[in-house]
Amino acid sequence: MRALCATDLSAASEATIANETCLDCLGRIGVRAVHLVTVVPANVHTGTPGVDFEARRRRGLDRYRAVIEAAGFDVETHVVRGTPHRRLNDIAETVHADLAVVGSRGRSPLENRVIGSTARNLARTTVVPLLVNRVERAADDPEVRREHLFRRMLFATDFSEHAARAFDAFSYLRHATDEATLVHVRSPKDAGADDGVGPAERLAERARTLEEWGIATRTEVRRGDPAEEILAAEAAVTPSTVLVGSKGRSRIRRLLLGSVSGEIVARASGNVFLVPPPRAT
Repeated sequence: MRALCATDLSAASEATIANETCLDCLGRIGVRAVHLVTVVPANVHTGTPGVDFEARRRRGLDRYRAVIEAAGFDVETHVVRGTPHRRLNDIAETVHADLAVVGSRGRSPLENRVIGSTARNLARTTVVPLLVNRVERAADDPEVRREHLFRRMLFATDFSEHAARAFDAFSYLRHATDEATLVHVRSPKDAGADDGVGPAERLAERARTLEEWGIATRTEVRRGDPAEEILAAEAAVTPSTVLVGSKGRSRIRRLLLGSVSGEIVARASGNVFLVPPPRAT
């Protein structure tokens, strides 16, 4: 597997890349090559006297390359110009990345529903599964949560094809997963929509698959607003990562993260693994 790791060379990005548990988890799920990418925004002029932004970023990437290579990965670095999320998606497609990793600072009281602009835009438009690696907020020296990313998973499903694609990610995540909680939220409009098979039974079927893989699994059916209840489940279970599917890149989603998955990416306290629809061929 190939992973794209996005960095703006900030303290948050450095904390993500230097996190040995994050790198160990990528290795456990089968990642062997890492494409380390930084984007020089189009509005930054490299001709500014006395400042060579691209050279500075390349030196920063060389530092990070050494850390990742020491962990046993093959590494390629890319310094590109343009709009960050668009260029990251371009490179993900070009190198046939299997997933992307982006660091995002945790929530402050002033940004209760907001994540970093690049992470937010990637969540709207990503062409590959996206891991938002939540970095704990600190003024100058943020720390990544020092725990294995996929050890305790919370999987949220509405039993749609989008959720089924996300569940399929367990085919490789299971190599780093010990425990999983499967949750479905019933809203009033769901009444009578089960065709004789209730949500508890559907969750139990998926739980059996995970238990055959040696993952200790529990299921939970909640009632209420899906996003609010999934976030409440995260608070109760404290998973290392929440796994959700995305409905894709509609015109509305380009403007606003309004879906349940978007709410989870924006508001979750911990890491989120977002699985988008398959790339068009």
